[in-house]
Amino acid sequence: MNLQPGLIAKKLGMTQLFLPDGTRVPVTVLSVKGNTVTAHRTTERDGYTALQVGFEEQKASRMTKADLGRFGKAEISPRKHVREFRVSADVLANHPVGQDISLDLFAEGAAVDVTGTSKGKGFQGVMKRHNMRGKPATHGVHEYFRHGGSIGCRLTPGRVQKGKRMGGQMGNVRKTEQNLTIAKVLPEEGVLLVRGSIPGSNSSIVTLRLSHKAALRAQHAAARGKK
Repeated sequence: MNLQPGLIAKKLGMTQLFLPDGTRVPVTVLSVKGNTVTAHRTTERDGYTALQVGFEEQKASRMTKADLGRFGKAEISPRKHVREFRVSADVLANHPVGQDISLDLFAEGAAVDVTGTSKGKGFQGVMKRHNMRGKPATHGVHEYFRHGGSIGCRLTPGRVQKGKRMGGQMGNVRKTEQNLTIAKVLPEEGVLLVRGSIPGSNSSIVTLRLSHKAALRAQHAAARGKK
């Protein structure tokens, strides 16, 4: 389980960044300004430790009374998006309720995991969804150019196997891109530039946190150094 702290961000789009040697790097622009700790989850009360983070202010008239009471208890303005990040107890102690999370959490060159909802592409056939070749377009073949072919046997097993690749809904699923690199941090604008693409369309909400695998590698390296 990833116990690294993180932020909620809005995907603004993609652009390009030029390195000092002239290399052109595609980057995704993420707006992270306005991440505020709205609540704590503790082991004594909830059975686990986590930071509850709010992002983007919301009109009070668009909130339920329960949500208004929750934000009022924390003495912060209502937020449109709320996410929880499982963290260790020491990280929880360093981020009190009501505090804005600083961009110092993410340094240039740091590895991050970004989670979002991929673009929905509707019902698609096997060629687009699973990269199948399709049927030959010669020797009398007709009406089956883009079909998937046979989907099972007759007597044995007498059914279609689970997981058979067929046409169906494509996209619109929760996906995580791991070990992406922070290309640049713009603290004045509250913007992060992440190298490469991330799931979701422009203006969609994503979560990013420090890389789980990078943290594991650091732990293993530290353990080997102590031996």
